[in-house]
Amino acid sequence: MAMRVVLCAAPSYLARRGTPIRLADLGDHDCLGHTNASLAGTTSWAFGKDGTIKVPIAGSMCSDNGEALVRAAIAGQGLVYGPRFIAAEALRAGQLSELELDEPPMMLGAAYAITHPTRRPAAKTRAWIDFLAEALPALGTDW
Repeated sequence: MAMRVVLCAAPSYLARRGTPIRLADLGDHDCLGHTNASLAGTTSWAFGKDGTIKVPIAGSMCSDNGEALVRAAIAGQGLVYGPRFIAAEALRAGQLSELELDEPPMMLGAAYAITHPTRRPAAKTRAWIDFLAEALPALGTDW
């Protein structure tokens, strides 16, 4: 199952700075970049289902932690672009609003659990894999 990516911002930020509606509008906004994400990084974000549309961005904050970026967005600091599951709780609570632009967000590859090919995983590893296999599809659109 592919992971959805979302662009979102706090209602307070959108009231103050306006709501972007086109990719070109992102240049007028404070975009909170992720330092470890090549497709949603600190200098450009990738859009289109296959991530081939690169949009230059700039912002006052960047971090290597998606949750920190979501918290900054909730505080009204800027737009955040990343996996939906990281922002899902804030979206449900109305702390963030999902934005739709003239191009769709990219889709990330699926999540994988990799184990040694000739050894059985430890019981706690197997339990974690089983939990994820059951829990992730149950998240539906939050994943």
